[in-house]
Amino acid sequence: MTTSSVSKGCFVFKPSAKKKKRSLTAADYFIESLKNSEDGRTRFESSQLLWQQMKSQTEQLQEELNKKLFDNLICFLKKSRTDFQDQKNDWNCRVRSSEIPTAALLLGVNVTDHELTFNSLSDVLKEHVTPYVVLLQAKECTGIKLLLQKLLSQIMGCEADLDLDEEDDHAPINQRKMNCSMASLTGWYQKMSKKASSPKKKRPASSENWHAPPIVLVFKDLESFTSSVLQEFIVISSRYCKELPLVLVFGIATSPMIIHRLLSHSVSSLLCIELFQSLSCTEHLATVVDKLLLSNQFPFKLSGRVLQVLITIFLYHDFSVQNFIKGLQLSIVEHFNSQPLSVLCCDLPEIKHRVKSLSRNQLENIRHLASFMSFVESQTPEAQVKLLTDDGYLKAMAQKFLEDLHAYHESYIPILRCLHNFTCILPKYPLGKQIRELYCACLEKNIWDTEEYSSALNLLRMLAKDELVATLHKCLEVLEPYSGRKLDSTVCRIKEFMTQFKCLEGENLGNLDDEEMSPQKGLQKKTDLYQLQKTLLEMKETRRTKKPTRFESLRLQVVDFLDDLVRHYLTRPEERPLYEVVYFSAAGVLRKHLNAVPRVALHTALNNPSSYLKCLENDGTLSSAAPDICIAYKLHLECGRLINLYDWLEAFATVVNADDDSDLDSLKQVDEMTHARFIRAVSELELLGFVKPTKQKTDHVARLTWGGC
Repeated sequence: MTTSSVSKGCFVFKPSAKKKKRSLTAADYFIESLKNSEDGRTRFESSQLLWQQMKSQTEQLQEELNKKLFDNLICFLKKSRTDFQDQKNDWNCRVRSSEIPTAALLLGVNVTDHELTFNSLSDVLKEHVTPYVVLLQAKECTGIKLLLQKLLSQIMGCEADLDLDEEDDHAPINQRKMNCSMASLTGWYQKMSKKASSPKKKRPASSENWHAPPIVLVFKDLESFTSSVLQEFIVISSRYCKELPLVLVFGIATSPMIIHRLLSHSVSSLLCIELFQSLSCTEHLATVVDKLLLSNQFPFKLSGRVLQVLITIFLYHDFSVQNFIKGLQLSIVEHFNSQPLSVLCCDLPEIKHRVKSLSRNQLENIRHLASFMSFVESQTPEAQVKLLTDDGYLKAMAQKFLEDLHAYHESYIPILRCLHNFTCILPKYPLGKQIRELYCACLEKNIWDTEEYSSALNLLRMLAKDELVATLHKCLEVLEPYSGRKLDSTVCRIKEFMTQFKCLEGENLGNLDDEEMSPQKGLQKKTDLYQLQKTLLEMKETRRTKKPTRFESLRLQVVDFLDDLVRHYLTRPEERPLYEVVYFSAAGVLRKHLNAVPRVALHTALNNPSSYLKCLENDGTLSSAAPDICIAYKLHLECGRLINLYDWLEAFATVVNADDDSDLDSLKQVDEMTHARFIRAVSELELLGFVKPTKQKTDHVARLTWGGC
C-alpha cells in the first residue's frame, strides 16, 4: 500500500486479515523429520509416554537413593540447632560457641550430577528444617564482598516464606542499598525470628521450631573457591556464632583432605566438621540399569552395542548418571523417529489394536525386516507364499511374534539374574562382576560359545556346598514371582535340589575309605624312593577309579541344569522375529551425538560447509558463496608453517571477488569491506586454535595444525 499526497498528512492502514503463523511444536518437528508420516503422531505420543514413565522412575530412584543421606543431614542440622540454643546455658554441649557446624558432603567426581543433588537437598531442607538455604558457587563468589552480597540477596528473598503480616513496615531490602555485612544479617535475622515467633498467625505443620531456624550455606564446589575468600568468611562468621545459627555444607568432589589444603589450621579449628558420604555413581548406575533396562515394565530395549556405548561414555568420560539417562532418552527418540514399525513398541494390551490398524505400507515394512526374512526362509514354500502375500495372515503372525517376544523377555531377565548370582561369586569374575557386563555379553552373542562361560562352568563344578546352597536360595527368590507361568517347572526343580542338599547335611560327604586302606597311610612311614613312587602311583590310580560322592553328583546336576537354562532362555534377541520393533541398535548414530570428535567436526564444517549448509553445492572447489572463515581455512591449508598475511589477504580477495566482472588490476586492490571480512575470518581461526601470532616475522602468523584433520 502506497500513498501520494502534496501536503503532509497521517495515513492509517488497517491490518490485513491474514492468519498468524502457528508456532511449531515438538510433535510438528518430529513428524516433519519422518520420511513416512503416516503414523507420526502415534509414534511421537508413544515415545513421549515411554520417556515420561522412565523419567518418573528415575526421579523416584533418585529420591530413594538420596533418602538416607538427606535424613542424616537433617539430623545433623537439628542437633546443631539444639546446640546453638543450649550454648549460653551449657558449656559442655557438642559444638563450642566459637565453632561453626560444618557438613562435609562427599559426592564424587561426577560433577555434572551434583546440581540435581543440591537442588533436591535444598528442597528437602526448606520443607523439613529451615527456609533459609543459600546455594553458593565459586564463579559467583570471587571475593568476600561478592560472597556476602550473594548470601544476603538469597536469604532475604526467603522473607515471604514466613507469611508475615502485610501491615508490617519491614520491607525487603534492595541489594544495591543494603549494607552487605554479617552485622546487618544478624540484625535482620533477629527481627525475623521475633516476628516469626509471634502468635498472630498459625505456622504450617512442616515449619516446626521456626522461631530459631538455622541458616544453611551450601558451597556447591568447594575445590573451586579461593582459599583467601573461604578463610576470611569463616573467620568473620565465627564471631557471630552466638547470635547467628550458621551451618556450612561443603560439596566435595575429590577428597575431604581438600578442606585442610584450602584452610589453615587456625581457620579449620573454627569448624566442627562431620563427614557424609553419598552413594557412589557406579552403584547409582547399577540401580538405574536394574530398574530401567533389566525390567519388563518398559517395552523398549537397547541392543548390546548401544548399551556398551552408553556404559563406555560413563566409565571413561564423566561418571555422570544423568548423562547416561539423557543418552537413554536420545535412544528412545532416535528409535521412534528412525524405525517406521516403532508404532508397535507398546505394552502388551495395546499390541492387538495397533497390529489390526497396520496399513499396507507398514505390512511391507514388516516383510523387509531382516529378522522376518530369516523366519520366512525357514518355513515351507506354502507358508512363505502366505506370509508374503496374505495381509491378514501376516497381521496374525505379527501379533504372535510380538507376544512371543514379550514372553521371551519375561523369561530372559530372571534367568539372567540367576546366572549372575552364580558367576558373581567366582574368583576373577570370568563373566563380569556387574550384571550389566553379563547382560551386554548375552546381547552381543550366545554366551555359551565363549571361553569365559566354559571357564565359569568349570569353576562352578568345584563350588563348595554352602555357597551352592546360598546361591540356589537367591535364585529361588528371583524366580518365585514368576511361578505359575513359564518358569514354574524351573522353580520346582530348584526346590528339589535344595531338599536333596538338606538331606546330605547329616551324612559324610567325603565317603572316604578307612585310614588303614588308604594309600596316604604309607606316606607317613619311613620308606625308600621306590616305595614312595609306588605309593604315589597307587594314589593316582585311586583318584581315577574313585566314584563321585552324592554331593559331587548333585553339584554336577545343578551345573548342568543351569547350563540347560542358559542355552534355552538366553538366546540372542536377533534370533527372534520382529525384534527390530523394540530394540534400538543404531550405536553409530548414538556415538556420533554423544561422543563427538571436535577436531573432525571442525574440519568437516570448514572444509566442506555444504555438509551443514544445504544451500551450498559440494563441488570441492573454493567458492565465493562459502562463508569467509571456510575460504580462509582452505587457503591456509595450502601454506607452510609461517603464513604471510598480505599474500593470504590477496588470495582471499581473489576468491571473494571472483564473480565480479572487473579486470585484474582492480582485483589486486583490496577494498575496506574485503579487508574487514578477512580480519574477522583470521581472528575466528585464531580463536579456534588454527593460527597464532609469531615474533619471528611481524607480518606473518604461525600455523598450528598440519594435515587435513
